[in-house]
Amino acid sequence: MRFVFKTSYAQDIQLFRDRMDAFWYIVLAVAVVLLPVVMSEYYVGETTWVFIYAICGVSLMVLVGYTGLISLGHAAFLGIGAYAHAFFIKHGVPWVAAVALAVVITTACGIIVGLPALRMSGIYLAIATLAFATIIQEVFSRWESVTHGFAGMPVEKPVIFGVSFAHDTAFYYLCLFFLVVTLWLTRNLLRAPTGRAWVAIRDSEIAAQSMGVNIAIYKSMAFAYSAALMGLAGALFAHKIAYLAPDIFTILLSIQLLLLVIVGGLGSLHGAVFGAIFVALLPPVIAILRDSIPATLSSVAGATGLSLFGAIGEGVGAFLRKPGVEAGIFGLILVLVILLEPLGMYGRWMKIRVYFSTFPMYKRATFKRQKTYMRSERLR
Repeated sequence: MRFVFKTSYAQDIQLFRDRMDAFWYIVLAVAVVLLPVVMSEYYVGETTWVFIYAICGVSLMVLVGYTGLISLGHAAFLGIGAYAHAFFIKHGVPWVAAVALAVVITTACGIIVGLPALRMSGIYLAIATLAFATIIQEVFSRWESVTHGFAGMPVEKPVIFGVSFAHDTAFYYLCLFFLVVTLWLTRNLLRAPTGRAWVAIRDSEIAAQSMGVNIAIYKSMAFAYSAALMGLAGALFAHKIAYLAPDIFTILLSIQLLLLVIVGGLGSLHGAVFGAIFVALLPPVIAILRDSIPATLSSVAGATGLSLFGAIGEGVGAFLRKPGVEAGIFGLILVLVILLEPLGMYGRWMKIRVYFSTFPMYKRATFKRQKTYMRSERLR
């Protein structure tokens, strides 16, 4: 493990820890930019989903991971941003202005939801946001003059200042640009007093209030900023999915977004990206296994003469085709992560780094939480 000798406050809040970290981020950026050159068009499209889900993850991470406010209604904000953007595009509003208006509308909705929720926390706040998501889904279904109801609303390909982004590679770079901007803005905001106030509220509202943090204002700011990012993601989501319908923005999508931040690792922007990779790529993996497992086991049965392998393959394929299996797999993974790795994928990555950095002096008890707590921790 590397130790950095710090001599100033500016060094403590710098964007990168040191020059080596900055170097690896530059290498990563170059790799991501060059990725469409070596990948097929199909995989470029799937990677675009990772970028969109990563913006959603950063949005929810600000609320859940950094402010400690649980939300089960962020699919509603995603839908508001998507429908608002598609509506403005349909009525001839320029693309940039349509995105800005969608972000403003979702920000206003975030403030509207955040103000009544100031006196709630934990499961009560989760239920309130779930009720909001249910109401918004009914609005999407019934407000046919704007959303076209269950008939759906087609979304045109993005055209920015006369430049078309209809091709998958062009849209890939567009989503990558907005993801980088989102990460940069959020990272700077978290280094600012606003982000430090959010973390203080998450750790202990009583301690934060005693230090002069206005709980109501900063919680409202967290809801507003989180909703704004989700509105931006909704605008990109609308173009990617190309056809909006109310049954897209269900409670299942909200659970997937919550799964994203928990599996990725709470309290980390890296965790939002890791979780986005997991959530975006898990459904294609399930679809591939749904087709490949029966075919592979049938081939094994033909080669060995054992019909049992073919029967097992057909049974697994039939099970994976049943409705609700994907949601069940998401729920099972969420439970296993909470039980086995509460720090998520990013926490596991940090443990691996520490293991190799300190080997052979690594001790297994390094990351075990102590059984004695401060009084402020017991009041969470």
